[in-house]
Amino acid sequence: METIINLEIKDNAFARQFETKVETGTVSVEYSFQEKKIFLTKINVPENFNDEEFISNFLKNIMEIAIEKKLKVVPILPKIVVFFKKNPTYKELLPPGIRI
Repeated sequence: METIINLEIKDNAFARQFETKVETGTVSVEYSFQEKKIFLTKINVPENFNDEEFISNFLKNIMEIAIEKKLKVVPILPKIVVFFKKNPTYKELLPPGIRI
């Protein structure tokens, strides 16, 4: 299994996003719930923030939250689809019928 650096993630239910702090601001992943699925819809980063490794690690942390809460993950954003392609260990989180 890949190394996951645990980040301090806040589940901001009011804003419907997972958030974590970085030096230049906040990185967040917006979501919506439907039944036992979480739809990951958007990644927000501070201006000039392009640390792909950090974002990948942030997504890994979110996948661990989904596992803990027994949720299926529906990637809406192409960047998150790419994450699943690069991290096949998380493909079990995809709902039936979704192939990546």
